[in-house]
Amino acid sequence: MAIEVRPASVFVDVKAMVGPKRPDANVCWCLSYRIPSKENLALQGPARGELVQKLCRQDPPPGVLAYDGDEVVGWAGVHPRSDTSFARNRKIPHVDDLDVWSVWCIRVRPGHRGKGISHHLLEGAVVFARDHGAPAIEGYPVDNKGEKVDLTMAYVGTRKLFERAGFTKAADTESVLNGFPRVLMRLDLG
Repeated sequence: MAIEVRPASVFVDVKAMVGPKRPDANVCWCLSYRIPSKENLALQGPARGELVQKLCRQDPPPGVLAYDGDEVVGWAGVHPRSDTSFARNRKIPHVDDLDVWSVWCIRVRPGHRGKGISHHLLEGAVVFARDHGAPAIEGYPVDNKGEKVDLTMAYVGTRKLFERAGFTKAADTESVLNGFPRVLMRLDLG
């Protein structure tokens, strides 16, 4: 298996990873951290996918995708923190004033999990941020200390995943997910 990570500019592939089965559904589309909360709550049904399609045409697009050959098998949401809700999040601190990037979602398609794809996605997110001039990249994973994380909450990643990619803990947060504290993990790119 040769996994390749590319910018998420192909909408149909982003849709395959984070879109709903029904176009009128009001599910995530990985927008909950990407756009302001009020806009996220107000955006309904097909309008959610239309916004993601627009984001896929922007430079930079809203994240990266992992491919096994021609098949899309993973997604990571990564973008400048200033364009995300982390710019204003009261539970996750800013450790300095650098224009850092945030990686907030790592998702591997069912049937492809347990094969290291999340590691490829995180490495690809780092390369993507570096290629776009980011001085540093942050993630906000759970510090689960090896305990099982509910699959529906595993999208933020684990501290161990980020440590394996070279990130170090930069701060504690006041955020808790699935009963686990989230930590601010950071990798300087300069």
